[in-house]
Amino acid sequence: MARTFAIVGAGQAGGWIAKTLRDQGFDGRIVLYGEEPYPPHERPPLSKDLLLGKIPVEKTYLWPDATNTVLNIESRRGVRVTRIRPAEHTIESSDGDTLKYDRLALATGARVRKLNIPGADLARVFYLRTIDDTLAIRKELTNGAHVLVIGGGWIGLECAAAARLLGARATVLEALGQLCNRALPADLAGYVLKRHRDADVDVRLNTTVQRLEGDGQVQRAVLSDGATLDVDLVVIGIGVVPNVELAADAGLKTDNGIVVDELTRTSDPDIFAAGDCTNHPTALGRRIRLESWENAQNQGIACAKAMLDKGAPYHEIPWFWSDQGDMNLQLVGLPALDATGVRRGDEASGQFIVFYMKDGKIDGAAAVNNGRDVRIVRRLMQAGKIVDPAKLADPAVKLQDLLKG
Repeated sequence: MARTFAIVGAGQAGGWIAKTLRDQGFDGRIVLYGEEPYPPHERPPLSKDLLLGKIPVEKTYLWPDATNTVLNIESRRGVRVTRIRPAEHTIESSDGDTLKYDRLALATGARVRKLNIPGADLARVFYLRTIDDTLAIRKELTNGAHVLVIGGGWIGLECAAAARLLGARATVLEALGQLCNRALPADLAGYVLKRHRDADVDVRLNTTVQRLEGDGQVQRAVLSDGATLDVDLVVIGIGVVPNVELAADAGLKTDNGIVVDELTRTSDPDIFAAGDCTNHPTALGRRIRLESWENAQNQGIACAKAMLDKGAPYHEIPWFWSDQGDMNLQLVGLPALDATGVRRGDEASGQFIVFYMKDGKIDGAAAVNNGRDVRIVRRLMQAGKIVDPAKLADPAVKLQDLLKG
């Protein structure tokens, strides 16, 4: 009798789970649930090329929509799974249906963290997480419009950079004393700050919003320092919250995400999870929850294989990237706070990389417009190479040669 595999969440991770199941020869029934009306798609373009109007919505899809038909994937779009009953191996959904599954994958992702201040419910106050969010913001980012971006993380800075490229004015408010506090070391955050200010983005650190005002739609923002800004739209980007409620209600273990083992299996042997919603072990020796394009894809692939009992430990080194105007930022690893920085290249050229060293090894790296070196760094980290910092700093030494040492 053919087995039924269900997948909850039709984003990057869920899409790759479904496709990999077919690629690995699974010939049973695949049912893919997604709350959004779109097929599986990537989120990075939503704050970059789609926001800039460079690509149509269809270019964000993981593959042409017809592929889902070819792969015989039952896509239930606009449908939310409301309950999991692990003992009965059933799930209930918002369309009133109950599905019996043999194995289940949770790719529930994350949702935006809401800002609870007066006026946050006014029109033209946006969050950027979905395709529809991007399309709505793009409509308002007209030449000369003033956008207030609340939050100086990846999403906020990408939105501000896009606004400037479209001819809009941009003000960024960051509650802390540096940009991208969770992701960037202080020195690199300072460089990013300078680049945005050089592009005429008004960045204000240690500043929050007290309230938003307007007659039906946002017109003003009152800041923590007493200043008032006239604005045409507001984009809030203050982080995300993992969607774990469905799993927790089903009795699965959660802790800042759905807890999975190295094979992506949850505390229930027939339920797996992948993507932004998971708390998983890493090659760095500690558990983390990653919000990244690469993790959603690769952990989704690993999850599908594990569902077919073909799994291998998923222990990839984290990699993140962001495009902000003409600046491409890439980070690999999660360097310790006491790691020593070693710089290769200089800021004036707009192309450099900083290695973070711990016990003679590369613990992480951050690069500006230097993606090629990041790929080599990941290989050095995976190999656990002891590296001479002087050679890392010397542009005359080819990084690939250090792999041979």
